[in-house]
Amino acid sequence: MSTAAQRLSYREACRQAIRAAIQADERVFLMGEDVGRYGGCYAVSKGLLDEFGPERIVDTPLSEAAFVGAGIGAAIGGLRPIVEIMTCNFSLLALDQILNNAATIPHMSGGQFSVPLVIRMATGAGRQLAAQHSHSLEGWYAHIPGLRVLAPATVTDARYMLQAALADPNPVLVFEHIMLYALEGELDPGVSAVDIEHAAIRRPGRDLSLITYGGSLPKALSAAELLAAEGIDAEVVDLRVLRPLDDATIMESVRRTRRAVVIDEGWRSGSLAAEVCTRIVEQAFYELDAPLARVCTEEAPIPYAKHLEDAALPQPEKIVAAARALVGGRG
Repeated sequence: MSTAAQRLSYREACRQAIRAAIQADERVFLMGEDVGRYGGCYAVSKGLLDEFGPERIVDTPLSEAAFVGAGIGAAIGGLRPIVEIMTCNFSLLALDQILNNAATIPHMSGGQFSVPLVIRMATGAGRQLAAQHSHSLEGWYAHIPGLRVLAPATVTDARYMLQAALADPNPVLVFEHIMLYALEGELDPGVSAVDIEHAAIRRPGRDLSLITYGGSLPKALSAAELLAAEGIDAEVVDLRVLRPLDDATIMESVRRTRRAVVIDEGWRSGSLAAEVCTRIVEQAFYELDAPLARVCTEEAPIPYAKHLEDAALPQPEKIVAAARALVGGRG
């Protein structure tokens, strides 16, 4: 008799993933600002200090450069640290450690040292936290060789991607969108692992591909439902892995639908969306029946005011409008 699917929040899935990792491997520990007594800025680690103690759940000083550097050293020394950075905006304070140390030491040592480090950070906008806490910088990190960049957008991915990330001998960055933490979904009891290599088709379709990741996935799925009411059958591709990109899944989808809209909460200029569009042009240009379209965040710091924040971000209505313009030219 099969066990019924468990319904839980994205936040709880992240907590279960950390708990399971610590229980499974004595080398694993969590470190970061407020992860212990406070329970994490987004309550992901709430209760874990009481369960595992201060050697496994480590509150750090307020210095991203220092504690990310300590995580790199611990990883090189044989441990399996999970470093939490409160928001990706603050990860820039540790950019030297991430780029010039974590990403390069395996290469510059000729493979003598690996850096099996996992860095988790909150990303994205939607909660009126203003510009210094609301940007989406995943595309910046996806530019850097030596890193693997993940963007779990479902409860199942939030629960199981960490397990695969910790098994990677090289540094892995995990971006958790702040608007997903309260999202609830079903955890399939038949799933005990997910890969960190491939994109996923979240909704099959035939008329166009909506290609996205992270916090924009629910918006793309909502847009697909709105388009379906108009007789437009949209396929939704969840990139999931932002570096290395899964070109094969992207191209297979585009070749099926012959049209694509790329949705990215990053800014349009120099965005991950621009990279995806360029790869489609390079690999599947002659399969397209319409120009590619992008829906990105407006070129401005994220506003604080709710109506301005909403206007700045990709929204289902913007995605629908972009898709409608492409499909409107069908023969």
